[in-house]
Amino acid sequence: MNGRELSLYDIENGIVRPLWPDDPRVHYVLNCAAIGCPNLEQSAYTANNIMERLQQNAILYVNHPRGVSLSDNGDLTVSKIYNWYRGDFGTSDANVIRHISQYANPDLKTRLEQSERIKHYIYDWSLNDTSTVSEP
Repeated sequence: MNGRELSLYDIENGIVRPLWPDDPRVHYVLNCAAIGCPNLEQSAYTANNIMERLQQNAILYVNHPRGVSLSDNGDLTVSKIYNWYRGDFGTSDANVIRHISQYANPDLKTRLEQSERIKHYIYDWSLNDTSTVSEP
C-alpha cells in the first residue's frame, strides 16, 4: 500500500476490519488457511455477492463443530476466534452466544438457549486443505 509491504495481518486488521467495524461476520470470510478457520473460498468476494457470502459463511461456520459444538451435558465449546475477537462478537459470553444463535440451525439454537457460558475455546492450526476438512 503506497509502496509499503503489507502482511496478511496488516490487510485483515488495518484495512478489512476497519471497513466493516459493525459487522462481525467479516471473521467468517477472513481466514488463515488453518482447519480452525472458516472454509477457504474458491471464488472472489465482490460487491454483488459479499452480503450473501457473509451470511452464508456465518451459517456454515456456526453450524460446524470447528465453530461451535455442545456436548451431551450442555458444555459449550467454540472457536478461539470468538475469544480473540471478543470485542467484535460481544464483550461477554452471553453476547457471543447471542451472536452465534443468530446463525445456528434450529436444533443448535434451541440447545444454545440453555447455555449461559462458554466452557471451552478450541482452534486447530493444522493446514486447511480439501483432504482434511469436512463440509457441514
